[in-house]
Amino acid sequence: MARPRTAPRGLEHPGPDEFSLQRLLEALVDPVRRAAVCQLAQAGRDMSCGAFDMPVSRSTATHHFSVLREAGVIHQYYVGTMKMNGLRTAELEARFPGLLQTLISAEDRERSNCGRPG
Repeated sequence: MARPRTAPRGLEHPGPDEFSLQRLLEALVDPVRRAAVCQLAQAGRDMSCGAFDMPVSRSTATHHFSVLREAGVIHQYYVGTMKMNGLRTAELEARFPGLLQTLISAEDRERSNCGRPG
């Protein structure tokens, strides 16, 4: 059955109790995904998918955002037709204290500009 036009679009997100260290680390092993996380952290606000500087096609970027969402790293939601992305900082900090900030700091040290993947 087709979704009624007035129904809001929703996306599946794992609850914090479903976060898995294995899945989180697998999501963050990719340099494009780490760069997206760093860009969100540096922005200090939610960003639309199109606002990211990513060296991949739009469809590949969509895949990367899905992997991050399914691992619990980001929360995605729609504003009109725009898909927004935000870090789940508080939830990740509660489940894996210090991990996200350690990753961002390490990535920043590894690159002079955290927003450049690879």
